[in-house]
Amino acid sequence: MPPSGVRSPTRGETARVTDEFRTRMVEFLPRLRRFAVALTGDLDQGDDLVQETCLRALSRVDQWQPGTRLDSWMYRIAQNLWLDRTRARKYRSELSDPEVVEAVPGQDGRNVVEGRLTLEAVLDAMTGLSPEQQVLVALVCIDGASYKEAAEITGTPIGTVMSRLARARRELHERLEPSPPASRARSQPALPTETHLTVTKAGTRL
Repeated sequence: MPPSGVRSPTRGETARVTDEFRTRMVEFLPRLRRFAVALTGDLDQGDDLVQETCLRALSRVDQWQPGTRLDSWMYRIAQNLWLDRTRARKYRSELSDPEVVEAVPGQDGRNVVEGRLTLEAVLDAMTGLSPEQQVLVALVCIDGASYKEAAEITGTPIGTVMSRLARARRELHERLEPSPPASRARSQPALPTETHLTVTKAGTRL
């Protein structure tokens, strides 16, 4: 049986969709959904992106090499689909439904708070980043991929990944942590140049 919500492969595809492929795809779906929701900022659009990604993977299963990382291959498919859609429509998603947070697997949408920052706030702030930065934040800060893995998935040099993430973190920090009034700023130490943003199961932290 194919993953829930995904059509059955055609007869031509069936010969190539092995038990290993089906098992690994099902195991990967929660992470793919988290990635898709982070990119789109919307539950329904995230599910649409997951569905489209799975269909594309099934139709091009002959391009996947058994023994290699299926998650990286499917992340790349999802990324390309989303980037194409974003660039074509000049689309910037808005997080307007708190249920988006509840939809992230492994999260308790009512208690996803650590300090003053929430996953919802991060997703909302992400809409102001470039599409390339959003992909990297979703991969590294939300899904926990390493710089090397993110570079392989996006086909980007690791140095570019690191510099884009550094800029994205600074921009997110500025949106999530507004500058204090001048009188307070003088009495507080300057923020470090490199700000580390992590989205955890409990929420987010800088």
